[in-house]
Amino acid sequence: MKVLVTGAGGQLGWDVVNLLETRGIECRGVDAQDFNLTDGEAVMRCVTDYGPTAIVHCGAYTNVDRAESEPEICTAVNGMGTLNMVRAALAVKAKMVYISTDHVFSGEGNQPFHPDDPYGPVNVYGLSKVQGEDAVRSLMTRFFLLRISWVFGRNGQNFVRTMLRQGTERSELRVVNDQIGSPTYTRDAARVICDLLPTEHYGIYHVHNEGVLSRAGFARMIMEKARLSCEIIPVHSSEYPTPARRPLNSRLVESRLEELGIEPMPTVDDALNRFLREINVL
Repeated sequence: MKVLVTGAGGQLGWDVVNLLETRGIECRGVDAQDFNLTDGEAVMRCVTDYGPTAIVHCGAYTNVDRAESEPEICTAVNGMGTLNMVRAALAVKAKMVYISTDHVFSGEGNQPFHPDDPYGPVNVYGLSKVQGEDAVRSLMTRFFLLRISWVFGRNGQNFVRTMLRQGTERSELRVVNDQIGSPTYTRDAARVICDLLPTEHYGIYHVHNEGVLSRAGFARMIMEKARLSCEIIPVHSSEYPTPARRPLNSRLVESRLEELGIEPMPTVDDALNRFLREINVL
């Protein structure tokens, strides 16, 4: 197996490359400085020159709030950019892992979303990832489509790092309590990706750590584990307006891993403990 990983400078791509190398699998990590995803010729040249048997497409426009003021850029990268990567994968007969998000759903109700539930994005970012999913699903048969949520990992900024920083600077923090979901530690998601890659278990997966909680609940867990005295005050999303709407319900049904013989994702509690040790907080 020979794997090309896009978005290798991001949280998930960085962990995927490191784990592939640890497993002795030939791989190459590429990022924005290597080519522009919206440049179809550059994408095709990079992929055909390397000739991978598999592509893990983590590269994306991920700034949810900025996307509201840059919709053309966001949709070009996540929609057309993914289409360019799909065309290149087909040209070299490579299978693909495509990383998507809980933002493709409406966030309505209080029941978890299943892989085959209808789309209903409430922001530009979510719409752009729907376009990316459509490119993969309409043109490829050999693909793994992984939807993840509330990502945190060593190589980048995320909610956990923000809470740790602010928790050392302030005595209290107001955190939304009506956004419900499951965090995803990128090291655990990378392990699932690397376990799936050699298989032919193609399809759509929801991949996240086990456990459902609110943003405020997750923030409180972070403070307790890091032994910070900062008080978390739960508030409604209307009290913390952002340029982009967030889905209030990001519950996703984790699907099929165990029945396929792939180790399921650990609990949020376990994942957070390991992440805090990784960044030398514990």
